[in-house]
Amino acid sequence: QVQLVESGGGLVQAGGSLRLSCAASGRTFSSYAMGWFRQAPGKERDIVAAINWNGGSTYYADSVKGRFTISRDNAKNTVYLQMNSLKPEDTAVYYCAADNTTGWNTWGQGTQVTVSS
Repeated sequence: QVQLVESGGGLVQAGGSLRLSCAASGRTFSSYAMGWFRQAPGKERDIVAAINWNGGSTYYADSVKGRFTISRDNAKNTVYLQMNSLKPEDTAVYYCAADNTTGWNTWGQGTQVTVSS
């Protein structure tokens, strides 16, 4: 129903910033809740942030509150994750996901974020 492609990952020094983008194709993008997840080697995949269909409600993991901001532009079918004050522990593969009421059932391919100290 929807396909997701992440971009914007890379290598950044601690304290720096990155902005991840997730471009969606398919129908009815505006009806999906969207989320960002991350997974480090040997770790579980954990939710980082989520946003509802109209951007009026957001969620952030405690570890990123005050540093990361999720947003969406439904006209561009794109979700963003602005990451500021990055820490080495933020290093992970970041995935975007979509939920059209049935769960996090559609995933992008992931983009690597590496934060050096």
